[in-house]
Amino acid sequence: MDVAVTSPDREAADQLRSLYAWMSETEELRGRVGRRERPPELGTLGPALDGLAVALGPGGVATAFATAVIAWLRSRSGEVRLKVQLGDSESVELTAKRVSGLDAAALGRQVTELADLLGRHEDRPGPPEAR
Repeated sequence: MDVAVTSPDREAADQLRSLYAWMSETEELRGRVGRRERPPELGTLGPALDGLAVALGPGGVATAFATAVIAWLRSRSGEVRLKVQLGDSESVELTAKRVSGLDAAALGRQVTELADLLGRHEDRPGPPEAR
């Protein structure tokens, strides 16, 4: 299953580039993360980063993805938001503010909840824009 990761924030492209680099350094996610870009706007150079597409599969990839996203959010300051789109109609919004103050046990629960949610969708195709 593919999931799409987007951000509604003003600095979304910078945040998504940072998350892309973070996830690319995670062994289980290497080669599974792609950038979604839209054509450049008139008067600008190059395409604009619109989101990330992550190919999940068997072997703990959902857990690796959940761990990487939660760890990345925890490393952010300010109000950083991500939207993880699962299939055509279900999504989850994650914020740095929500995870920044959690202790190790609570962080573990967050990772487990997100991985379990992703695991329930593994056999379904991802959103069309993530393919």
